[in-house]
Amino acid sequence: MDGLIKGLLDVALDAIGNGEGDGDRRSGSQNQDERSRSTWAQVVTGEEDKGEEENGDRRQGHHRNQWNREEEKCGQTEEWEIAGSRPSRRPQKAVHEGYDNDEYGGQHDNNQNYWKQKEEKEESNDGWETVGKKPPRRPQKVKTDHWNKYKQPASEQEYSDEIENGYSIEPSEEELADLSLACNKLWELDINRLVPGKDYQIDCGEGKKVYQKEDMAEGSLFYWLNEDVFRRPTFSRFCSLLDNYNPHEGYKETITSEEKQEEAAFIEEISRTTPIKYLFKYLSTKGIVSGNYQDFKRMMTNLWFDLYGRGGTSSCSSAFEHVFVGEIKNRGEQEVSGFHNWLQFYLEEAKGRVDYQGYIFPRRRRETPDSETQLLTIQFEWNGVLKSVSSTLVGVSPEFEIALYTLCYYVGGEDNQVQLGPYPVNIKCYRFGNKIGSVFPIAEC
Repeated sequence: MDGLIKGLLDVALDAIGNGEGDGDRRSGSQNQDERSRSTWAQVVTGEEDKGEEENGDRRQGHHRNQWNREEEKCGQTEEWEIAGSRPSRRPQKAVHEGYDNDEYGGQHDNNQNYWKQKEEKEESNDGWETVGKKPPRRPQKVKTDHWNKYKQPASEQEYSDEIENGYSIEPSEEELADLSLACNKLWELDINRLVPGKDYQIDCGEGKKVYQKEDMAEGSLFYWLNEDVFRRPTFSRFCSLLDNYNPHEGYKETITSEEKQEEAAFIEEISRTTPIKYLFKYLSTKGIVSGNYQDFKRMMTNLWFDLYGRGGTSSCSSAFEHVFVGEIKNRGEQEVSGFHNWLQFYLEEAKGRVDYQGYIFPRRRRETPDSETQLLTIQFEWNGVLKSVSSTLVGVSPEFEIALYTLCYYVGGEDNQVQLGPYPVNIKCYRFGNKIGSVFPIAEC
């Protein structure tokens, strides 16, 4: 009997022990299921993003380390990469090549295969798609093989035909009396202006205030740009000028005779467009310039390309370099000054030198920018140096910007409240003696 009772007790205790073990396993399995459901719910409802924001400091530290490693890795290779998506903040390199001759010996095709294989690998992930994942940027090509021709004497170069668009280039009495109307007329005359969604696509990311240092952009500002843009004569000639300068303020510029010919040829090219012709008519009617078009073109060349001193050093800057290319101040804490051109931004971003940080909230909060917006106020880093606030007109032609800023310099004051199509703008113009110190748009909404 004692043996029977002892046996029954052993069986009962074993059953209890096994039951508790199963309970622990069931509890662990249940908790795991709950965690899985919770994670998925957070993704669907956006609570995961909230959690990510709360853990932002830790993530930013990790990303900075990852970014540094990627920079070191990219610095060790001479291969060019096609500009792609930038969710991991990797520096991108533009593919600079001719369309007829592949000077890199098939490198472009190899890159295309690489991106194709990468996309196929991502798409074959059991049919699942990462939530919020941005598609890769389209491969970009910038045609540069013909830029050397721009260094020939201006008289030996080939130019486009005179451009007419049906608009009168004679300023009206109302336009002569109202700078805003004249500037809006320039906007109408800019037939070379790009169309959002057709010629390019941007992703503004999230907004921020000027003093906020967080990077609010998951990727690049420019998603893609139609490569035909660089076949347009004024765009192509403008881009060929951008690498003629040392961006560090205070370093004397050395402009070669070939670069001077590039400058003169650029002015000659844009002088065949309606915005510049309208500018000439406007200024000559007001008696600001003579009625001789050749004298006017020489005046434009001097105004935009003559060197002057900035930051205590002579012959280290020009209106063109400051406004369109940008400069890095080295006195005290480094900062970017100038740099208000969208083409320069696009090219530098594609090379990995610009890191877009997000747009700046409009002061009146009436409208937030989107992919259709052509007047942006943004924050970015250039070569690791912050530009806390910068404004730029996206998609406009070089001839339009030159005409607009020249008109405001000669006719306007420091603040010029004007209308450009749908955008109320203040064209801020700083004079540096008889030169343009800086000029740029400020969104008024």
